[in-house]
Parts: sequence; structure tokens; C-alpha cells
Amino acid sequence: MALISLSRVTSQYSLFAAFSTLFAITLVMGGCAAPSDTSDTPTDRPVALSVDSVPILICHWGTQRFDICQYATRDERIAALIGEMTLDEKIGQITQSVWHNNVTPDTIRDKGIGSVIHTEGPTPGPSPLDWIAKFNEFQSSALQTRLGIPLLIGVDAVHGQNTFEGAVIFPHNIGMAASRNLALIRRSAQITALEVAGTGFNWTFSPCIAMPKHEHWGRVYEGFSEDRDLTTAATIASVRGHQGEGLWRRETIAATAKHFIGDGATGGGVEGGNAVMTEEEMREEYLPPYIAAVDEGVASIMVGFNSFNGVNMHQHGHLVNEVLKGELGFEGVVLTDWDGGLRWGEPHTIINAGVDIAMQPGNHEEFMSRLKASVLDETVPMSRIDDAVSRILKMKFDLGLFADPFAKSEFADLVGSKSHRDVAQQAVRESLVLLKSANEVLPLRQDEPIAVVGKHAHNSGLQSGGWSIHWQGQTESYRGATTILDGIRSVAPDVEYAEEGCHTDMRARKVVLVVGEEPYAEGFGDSDALSLSDAHKAFLAGCKKLDKQIIVVLISGRALLIQDELDVSDAFIAAWLPGSEGAGVADFLFAVDGFRPTGKLPYAWPKRYEDLPLEADADHALFKFGYGLSDY
Repeated sequence: MALISLSRVTSQYSLFAAFSTLFAITLVMGGCAAPSDTSDTPTDRPVALSVDSVPILICHWGTQRFDICQYATRDERIAALIGEMTLDEKIGQITQSVWHNNVTPDTIRDKGIGSVIHTEGPTPGPSPLDWIAKFNEFQSSALQTRLGIPLLIGVDAVHGQNTFEGAVIFPHNIGMAASRNLALIRRSAQITALEVAGTGFNWTFSPCIAMPKHEHWGRVYEGFSEDRDLTTAATIASVRGHQGEGLWRRETIAATAKHFIGDGATGGGVEGGNAVMTEEEMREEYLPPYIAAVDEGVASIMVGFNSFNGVNMHQHGHLVNEVLKGELGFEGVVLTDWDGGLRWGEPHTIINAGVDIAMQPGNHEEFMSRLKASVLDETVPMSRIDDAVSRILKMKFDLGLFADPFAKSEFADLVGSKSHRDVAQQAVRESLVLLKSANEVLPLRQDEPIAVVGKHAHNSGLQSGGWSIHWQGQTESYRGATTILDGIRSVAPDVEYAEEGCHTDMRARKVVLVVGEEPYAEGFGDSDALSLSDAHKAFLAGCKKLDKQIIVVLISGRALLIQDELDVSDAFIAAWLPGSEGAGVADFLFAVDGFRPTGKLPYAWPKRYEDLPLEADADHALFKFGYGLSDY
């Protein structure tokens, strides 16, 4: 059979059909190394040959019909491609842009951009297949460039495929760490990988392995814990879940550890602020999760907006080049955060500091032209450009994109599936932390009247927080999710929903009062207002005045100041940001199937505002790190 050449096929649909044909046959390829053992190759991906454990199906790439099969190893192929590339093509590989922001498939073909992302803005359509079709269209354009180098297609899937309405959304990392269930963290990452792949992506910018030290920070919920060892263990579980036994396997995607380094330790908890500490403290406290991520083979690491001792991490050559790439031996891709290639000044300051990919939302042409000028005047050595491109190509080869660059449509039907939602529901109930339980108010009985109060109880947007459907989250429910009220009604037949508070005609003695924060993300969540709203305090006071037994369910991305509310409640539950499966809260409240509380605090809980920042084992904490009642 003749070898497949990508230059012979110009239609994305005929090209996709050509790849589909390859799944039904076994190619006999000439000009390549002898076949190696393929016993680890998934049975749904038949190949005749693998090199460096990565299957090879296609030899000829791009309009030039560049033959990668004449080289025996991945590294030889990478070196050959780099030797063939022009400076413009190399800079294209270093550049990343947003697919819907001044970028079209023609842009990919004409500029040779090496990666695109999806973020806030238009979506490809309502179904996973719509998304797959759109990203296959972009991939097809990349394959029609001179060398046909496939695209990396990334997304911020930080607690499930949270950009797709209808996908399963897990509790944010703060809740996952509260569960202390590392197997569950790994399984949730595996499911996320399947749903990310099933919507057309091959890369996620997750996990966030910050160790937040200030409740003021708007990203506390993105970190697993303030504790180094818990964060390290969760990092290992998450990377293993996303990347599996090998990036080239059908069910895996590339993961990203972020944000290197100290993003959760800035003064006052300011997003993008300055983390001041000794290098010894950094190495002892903040580096171990990154060491673990590197040891696990994490594909990429994102540098932070923050500075470290006054030097922005995008420009911190010592920490990126010498520590991360040198001492730790990280061989993957280092990328910027949003607009990182221009936000801090000239691109050469970022690229020379060791960053390999610049995320440029719609301003890619400016970045590319300014970087090219710095290469031509030798401000950026060609060796640095070649190193960056080599790392990018390595990631693409390891993902199997030179064997099959298109989206994995076989996973589309799994997006939002019941089996995935069951795991997320388990994650919810195990993540909840019981802070107080008195007067035998819990567990609730299915045969007693129950009142549920507060709009957070019946709004999946509010219960999910930021990075849920939209960047800043949303204040209305979204498709496929189950609210807390939905879950309670599925267990108990006599439930009254009183969104605006308790009232004199309310029959139920027991009230589930669901209160908490509005959604936010990044710097929009930086705040000194760490108490419940006046309206939510009024709900509690009103129910108490009517002599109700009150179970408070707190929806929040961090510990809030709750001493007064704790004192007057009968039970108090830290529910974090549970995501799409609100039924897990009902499992907890009713002790469904004999469930008993398992969640433990991943952060110390402050008693007073003046106590912030708070050490994990502080005697003056309201609750110390690791607190959580294990029975009702």
C-alpha cells in the first residue's frame, strides 16, 4: 500500500476520512526503522510500527511532503524538522493564539501558528461534535502548511471540561483536596481528560498546584491546599490521571502544572503580586510539587503572573532556566500565561528567560514580528529558538499528533455521561467538611418535612464558582447540572423551597440554608470582604427567630469569617464549590447508603480578619488544618 502523504489531500473531510481508513488497516511502511514491540499499544489504535513508544502512521507531511520516516527516532525527526524550518516557521511554533480572536484557519496556514486555545468568547456550537469539527478545521489548516506540523489545541479545563455546557464539572481543587481521596482525584482527572478529548482538545492548562496563603486571593479555590505534602500528593494524582500511561494513548491529554512559582504567596494575596521569600523557603515549601510534576513527566508548566522577589516569573531566567530546566531536568514546554509574551515588555526578555510558548490572544502578529527582530539582531540566540521549538515538537510527537492529529471523536458520547456524573457526585459528598453538628439535626430523615432556603440552593452556576462555562463563572444554571435542591428533592418527598428566607407559614422545623459567595475568577476575586453578605446573615437571623433548626451549607472558594453564623446554627458544612453534581450534597445531608462525613479542611480556618494570613496549626484558628467531624 502506498504511504499516506498529507500534501495530497486538501479537504479536511477527505483528510479525516483518510485517517479513519488507517484505523481499519495495518500499514506496511518502508523507509522507517524496524517495528518495535507494540504490546502496550491500545487495541483501538492498530499500528504496524512504533518508535520511542509513540506510534507512527504517517510519513509525509505538509505541502513539501517532508518524510519523517527516513529518521529512526523521535529526536532525529525533531532535529530534521528544525533543520528544515525557516525562522518564521520556528517563531510560528512558539506562538499561541485564541482560535476565535482574529485567528482563522487561514491564519494558521499563512502564519504557521503552532497552537491555539479556547477561552471566554464564542463557542463552536452546542454539541461535542460541533467542537470537534471546528478544531479539526483548524488542524487541517496546520497540516496544509509547508511542513504540515500539527497543532496543539488547549483549554483551561481546571475542574472538568468546564468550558463546555453539558460536560461534567467537578468540585474545584480546594474541595478535591478536602476529600483526601487521591484515587478520586486521579479518576476525576481521567474523566476530565476524556471529556476534554471528546470536545476536540489535546491539552489542558491544569492542574493548578499553587499553595495559597491568603484568603484574600481570588484563586484560593484553584489550589489544592496550603499544605506542601497534600498539594504534592494531589499533583501526582492529577498528572497521572490526565496523562495516563503515555501521552500518545487515545484516552490521555497533556497536562500543565501552574503557576510557577509562588503565585499563592504574594503579599496580601494579590493576584500577580510579589512573593517575597528566601530561596531556601522556596525550595523547601513551594518547589516540591513541581519536582513531583516533573518526575511524573508533566508535559508543560505555565509561569505565573506573579513576581518572585521583585522579578516577574515570565522573566525569571534563574528559576526557569537554571532551576526548572537545569536542576529539575524539566524537558517539557514552558508557556506564558495570558498575553505573557508582550505584557511584561519585549518578547526577548521572556524567551531568553526560558519560556517556550507565548500565549498571545489576538496580538500574535505583534509578538511574532518583535521576536523576529530580536533574533535577527542576535538579542535572542538561535540556539534558544531551536531549544523552544524542539520542546514543542517533542510534546507533539509524544501526544501522537504525527500519527493522528485529529480530535478523538469516539469520546464525544462520553461527555456529560451518567458514569462520569456518578464519580463527580461521589467527589462532592466526600469533599464536604462538617464543621459543626449539634442537637441531632443531622442526618436528615427522608420522611420529615425539609425547608431549603437561598438562591444558591437552586442555581448550578452559583454552586460551581468561577471557571464554570464562563471565565468568571455565571449566576444562572447551566445545562446538564443538578442543583442542591434537585438533589434534596430526589431523596425526600416533603421539601419546600423558600428562596427569600424562612416565613411564618413554613411547616418544616429543619432548614437547609445555602449561602455563600458569588462566582469570580483570578483578580476579580481578590477581596477584603471575607464575610457573608448582609442578605445571607438576614436569612440566618430570620430562620433563627422562627425557632428553626438550621443546617448551613456554605458555598465558597475559600474560608470565610463565620464565627457568629457558626454559633447560632445547629450544623455547619463547608461545601466549597461542588460543581455540576449538587446531588452529592443531598447524599451527605441524608447519609444516603450509610455515608458518613470524610472531608477534612485543606486550609486552617480563621476566626478573625486580623489573624490573616493564618498558619496551618495556629492555636488561634477557628479550625486547624485537617479538621473535620467524621460523624453527625
